[in-house]
Amino acid sequence: MSGDEAQRLESLWGGDFGDEYVKRNFDDGSARVPLWQWVLDTIEAKTVLEVGCNVGGNLRALATLLGVENVAGVDINASALAALKEAEPRIRTELTPAKELPFADGEFDLVFTTGVLIHQPQETLPDVMDEIVRVSGRYVVCGEYFAEATEEVHYRGHEGALFRADFGALYAERGLKELDRKFFPQDAVWDDLTVWILEKSA
Repeated sequence: MSGDEAQRLESLWGGDFGDEYVKRNFDDGSARVPLWQWVLDTIEAKTVLEVGCNVGGNLRALATLLGVENVAGVDINASALAALKEAEPRIRTELTPAKELPFADGEFDLVFTTGVLIHQPQETLPDVMDEIVRVSGRYVVCGEYFAEATEEVHYRGHEGALFRADFGALYAERGLKELDRKFFPQDAVWDDLTVWILEKSA
């Protein structure tokens, strides 16, 4: 993929296509609490950043467990962040692409994605993952569609917009250790999601 392809996909998610995703996926986060309780039972994290937070369902779930002042999110879609601010104005948010996170090294105990890496252009996926590792103080959680080898999936009339992969293995290449893994089958909240809990090397 060229740099133009990366820009195309950022524009796709930042524009009307991303706005429609917001409308389809709004929820208050209450059904997501069990997943995050499992994560927090496995690791010890007090501050959390979600990369690609959309309307903040995960962040609002985490706010009930950690306190709203300890969660933050970034997204490339302004409509998503506006909806999040309307629902919970105290959550810290930034409008930014995932490959350019405006945070210090190790600023958050835990940095995570759910259904975000699958939508990254293959050209810039390494940059996004490197940024996630950089701003994480210790832990990374990755909830994405799994495949043994990277494969493209046709997505709502667009090419190059969804890829399944072994994201845990890609993080292992960056020195992260897998602490646990769990599969969440399709239901009212999750959609055949594989969630990896990973730890940075000392």
